[in-house]
Amino acid sequence: MANDNGNVLLALLTGAAIGAGIGILYAPEKGIDTRHKIKDKALNAKHDLTDRVSHAKEELNKTANEKKVEFEQKLEEVISSMSYKADDIIATLEHKLEDLRKKNAQLQK
Repeated sequence: MANDNGNVLLALLTGAAIGAGIGILYAPEKGIDTRHKIKDKALNAKHDLTDRVSHAKEELNKTANEKKVEFEQKLEEVISSMSYKADDIIATLEHKLEDLRKKNAQLQK
């Protein structure tokens, strides 16, 4: 999903840059003025894209860290729960073993 958003953003910025470039090329101005405008628009688009990528990277890192913490908490809960269950199983098995020892002792008499 994040990749789709990045592709859409890239497509929009590319379209905007192309549209601005075509608009500038057809404007009735001197060539040097047109070239300066194209350069300025390209630099602005570059800075805008860099800012957006940086922001997206920060958001992705933030989300990844939040998910990591959530995963660690859930893992700890599962391990704790399994530990209690293991204790219950061991206690039940010990009880069963004691019953079997008693039955075995009765059978050997």
